Amino acid sequence: MEDLISAISTPNGTGGVAIIRVSGDGALALAEKMFIPCGKKKVKDFAPNVMYAGKIACDGFEDFGFCVYFAPPKSFTGGEVVEFHCHGGAQIARGVLERTFSLGARSAERGEFTKRAFIAGKLSLSSAEGMIDMINAESLAEVRAGSLLYGEKLSGKVAAIREKLTFLLASIAADTDYPEEGIESDELADIGEMLSGAESELEKLAGEYSVGKLIKSGVSVAICGKPNAGKSSLLNALLGYDKAIVSPIAGTTRDAVEGAISIDGVKYNLTDTAGIRQTDGEIENIGIERAERIIKSADVVLCLSDEGDFSAADGADVSRVIKVFAKCDSLLPFGNYDVATSSRTGEGLEELKRLIAQKGVGSFSLDSAYVIEERHYGCIRRAAEKIKEAKSNVGKFPLDLLSLDIREAWRTLGEITGDTADEEIINTVFAKFCVGK
Repeated sequence: MEDLISAISTPNGTGGVAIIRVSGDGALALAEKMFIPCGKKKVKDFAPNVMYAGKIACDGFEDFGFCVYFAPPKSFTGGEVVEFHCHGGAQIARGVLERTFSLGARSAERGEFTKRAFIAGKLSLSSAEGMIDMINAESLAEVRAGSLLYGEKLSGKVAAIREKLTFLLASIAADTDYPEEGIESDELADIGEMLSGAESELEKLAGEYSVGKLIKSGVSVAICGKPNAGKSSLLNALLGYDKAIVSPIAGTTRDAVEGAISIDGVKYNLTDTAGIRQTDGEIENIGIERAERIIKSADVVLCLSDEGDFSAADGADVSRVIKVFAKCDSLLPFGNYDVATSSRTGEGLEELKRLIAQKGVGSFSLDSAYVIEERHYGCIRRAAEKIKEAKSNVGKFPLDLLSLDIREAWRTLGEITGDTADEEIINTVFAKFCVGK
């Protein structure tokens, strides 16, 4: 028997509508006790997936709203689900929620509705992670990547690899059970070839994480240069509003100033750093030290100069540096630079954005499914290592010993979809969700 759980599924605060979700055995019976439909329709006769208007009776007040019933097994959780749609006042929603508690429901835990959907086989563990990625997304690219993960794109690829490993394990088991048949040398070669294929597919998936990680966390972009090179002005120009203080006084920016922009759907986290120079000022020196650390760790470095000197980026990987000749509206660009810009007129800014995207994620497609979860990447890497070990031992060790590495790879990949994930992994995933999801 599935106990009744209840939670507010919309954000806290004042809004047009609030939704209180109830799931478990007896959800419809609970609704009968607190919802009064308009007309002669009775709650027990509600058709699934139809929204009915009426009064929601709470302790001390009534609110006019809607009730909708989702019948098992086609509901989100797989069990009985009822939703109350009331006016979006914080106290109104709280009153409806407390009424469900007084009628026998308990407060849902974080992600418990989705966890029930996972247990009912409605979605994989990786799909649930895609859902929370979509909810928390701060860029179009992250929404799209989460959507593809939610749509079981990754679990489909993982399932296909596991199916091949299952076939291998079955073949080895058959040889162990019927040793008189024996596996010929050409069959050993086939096993080695299948392992190579699985390793190649896993390496390809792992390779997608470098882009996937940037999609999820955003590309870090450091803006550096000597004092008065135009760093703060460029930050403001890229953001489209004044975030950093702009002053002709050298050393105005003493700490990192941050902002974010979107280029082709990807989030880029911009950081304006202190001007790099020799100074006796203790506070400014602290800012310069921080700037140097940011420059070394950034995914992309914009090094600004209005005199052709780009030495401020000397601590960064040259492949990540874009040399920007600033103030081209008042100065004739010279020297070895990549793009000339003017924060005042906007000249060169679109070209600069193109270069940032090129350095940041390279050739990127919103329609491609990328590995974006560190947990998935870790599973893929561990599985690939086990497959590599098994492949290197083909023909050297008995097949039953070989199967130990193959089985471990199969089990590790199952952690991605949830097929072999233990309770600790499952609970960790759903703890990322809000209470009402």
